[in-house]
Amino acid sequence: MTFDSFPRGAASPSRRRFVTGLAAGGVAAGTGLWHLPGSASTGLATSPQTLARSYFDLAIDAAPVNFTGRTRPAVTVNGSLPAPVLRWREGDTITLRVANRLPVQSSVHWHGILLPANMDGVPGLSFDGIGPGETFTYRFDIRQSGTYWYHSHSLFQEQAGLYGAIVIDPHEPAPFAFDREHVVLLSDWTDLDPASLFRRMKKVAEHDNFYKRTVGDFFDDVAREGLSSTLHDRGQWGRMRMTPTDISDINAHTYTYLINGQAPAGNWTGLFRSGEKVLLRFINGSAMTYFDVRIPGLKMRVVAADGQYIHPVTVDEFRIAVAETFDVIVEPSGQDAYAIFAQDMGRTGYARGTLAVRNGLQAPLPAPDPRPILTMDDMGHGGMDHAAPGKVMEGGCGANMGHGGGMQSHPASETDNPLVDMQTMSPSPKLDDPGIGLRDNGRTVLTYAAMKSLFDDPDGREPSREIELHLTGHMEKFAWSFNGQKFMDAEPLRLNYGERMRIVLVNDTMMTHPIHLHGLWSDVEDEQGNFHLRKHTVDMPPGTKRGYRVRADALGRWAFHCHLLYHMEAGMMREVRVEERA
Repeated sequence: MTFDSFPRGAASPSRRRFVTGLAAGGVAAGTGLWHLPGSASTGLATSPQTLARSYFDLAIDAAPVNFTGRTRPAVTVNGSLPAPVLRWREGDTITLRVANRLPVQSSVHWHGILLPANMDGVPGLSFDGIGPGETFTYRFDIRQSGTYWYHSHSLFQEQAGLYGAIVIDPHEPAPFAFDREHVVLLSDWTDLDPASLFRRMKKVAEHDNFYKRTVGDFFDDVAREGLSSTLHDRGQWGRMRMTPTDISDINAHTYTYLINGQAPAGNWTGLFRSGEKVLLRFINGSAMTYFDVRIPGLKMRVVAADGQYIHPVTVDEFRIAVAETFDVIVEPSGQDAYAIFAQDMGRTGYARGTLAVRNGLQAPLPAPDPRPILTMDDMGHGGMDHAAPGKVMEGGCGANMGHGGGMQSHPASETDNPLVDMQTMSPSPKLDDPGIGLRDNGRTVLTYAAMKSLFDDPDGREPSREIELHLTGHMEKFAWSFNGQKFMDAEPLRLNYGERMRIVLVNDTMMTHPIHLHGLWSDVEDEQGNFHLRKHTVDMPPGTKRGYRVRADALGRWAFHCHLLYHMEAGMMREVRVEERA
C-alpha cells in the first residue's frame, strides 16, 4: 500500500492541533477529493464495534482518516480504526476468515494467544502472508482468558491502523467482581507514510529530540553538582555521542496519541454509574510509545497483567510498555467525570479520555509532569567511566561489572561492532523501579516487583539451561539488534520441545525495549531467581538484566523481537525454533 497517493501540500497543523487532534478525529468518509489506493473502499468507516462469536469475517482495507486537520490514508479492518474488538470464550474453537483488500500483502498476528505456529500470522515464519485479493482462514482453540490484542505483522501496517483488542471470557469466574467494563486501547498515529518515517529515523535519528541541554542547563548543574561533576557527566555523554534527553525515538512532535481511535480533543468516553466497580482493560497498541497512565481522583486496582491474573495491587499510576495489557478496577463516585490521562514517557504529549455518568462531560486534565533526564545510573553504568564496546573499561578489564558484585560479560559479536555504540556496565533487574520520570513523584506507581502471579509456577521445573541475549543498538545509525547481529545475519535460537529453559536479557542500550516471544509464555523471575510473573511481553528499561523461564511446549518457528515497530524493522528480532529432540 502506498501513501504517496495523498497530497502533501497541506499546511502543517499548529502545535496545539498536533497535540490534541481534531474533535471529530477518526476514520472519515471518502470523497472525490482524495485518491485512495484502487482497492480501498470509499464509504463511511464506522467506529470499532465488538464482535462476540466463534466465527468471524474480517476485511483488511484502506480508508482516509483525519486526526490532525489533514486527511491521510490508513489501514482499517471492517472499515474501522482501531479494528473491531473481538470477544471470544475460553474453550471455544475460533475461526477467522481474513480477506485482504489491499494491493499489497497483509497479515494478522494474535498477540499473546497460544496457538499452532501456522496460525500465528508472521509472514516468512508461520505462513506466506495474505496476498492481495486473498482470504486466509485462521482456526485455533482458545486455551486462556483475559485481555489481549491483534495487529498486522506486515511491514508498517500496524502503525497505519491495523490493530484491535481481544477480550476472552474465562471458563471459570474471574477472582474479582465488576459491574461493567471498557476496553481502553492506546495507540500512536502519524500523518507521515510510516515507511518514510522509518527512512527519516535512519537518516536523522534525533529528529524529535527538541530538548537537548543548553548552556543554561550547564550552569544550573554546576551550581547544584559542582564543576568537576558536571564536566565529568557531560564528558561521559559526549563520548557516547548521546544525549540524556533522548527518552523515546519518536514523540508528539510526530505523533498524535489516541484512545480507542480518538485524539485527545475527541474525548473518548466510557460511562459508569456512581458506586459501580468498573473494569478497564488497558492495551498499549502503539507502534513506539510508552504511556504513563493515571485517573486523577481514582485509585486503580490492578488485577491482571498480559491477560494473566495477579494478586491485586492498588496504585495511582502505571507505565504500560508497547504491547502490554493491564486490567484495572476503579470505583468512581462523588463526581460525574474523571479524566483518563496517558502521558507519553518523554512528556511531549498525551492521550486522554473520560469516565463519566453521561456523554459530553469532561474532567480537568493534570499538568504534564516535568520532562525526565537520563543519568549514568539509568544506563547501568554505576558511576563508572564509559568506554566504547570492546575497549578496556575502568578497572582494567574488557568485561563490565554486573549486579551482585560479578562481572558482566558481553558476547564477542559486540566487540568492535559498528552497530553497537554502548554496553551496560552494572545491569540489575530493577523490578522495584517504577522507571525514569516516575520515581518519587508523590504517587504510588506500579512496578514489576509489585505484581505477582496469582498462581504458582505452572511448570514447576528448574530451567535446565540458560541463554543470554544482549539488546544492542547504535543511536545515530538507528541500528537495533540482539548481540550486535541483525535478524538477517543471526542463526535461529533452537529450543528442544518440552524443555524448561531460562532466557536472560541484558539491555546494552539507552532505550527501553518491550521484548515479545511469540507462542510461549515468558515467566519473569524475581531477583532470587524464583517464578514471579507470567507475561507475553517483558519490558527492559536501560541498564536492566532480567531473566525469565520459558517452557518450549509449542513446536514450530516463532518470532522473538522488540515490539517497538521500527526497532524490529531495523533488526532487533530473532527466529526461535522449537524442535523435537534429535
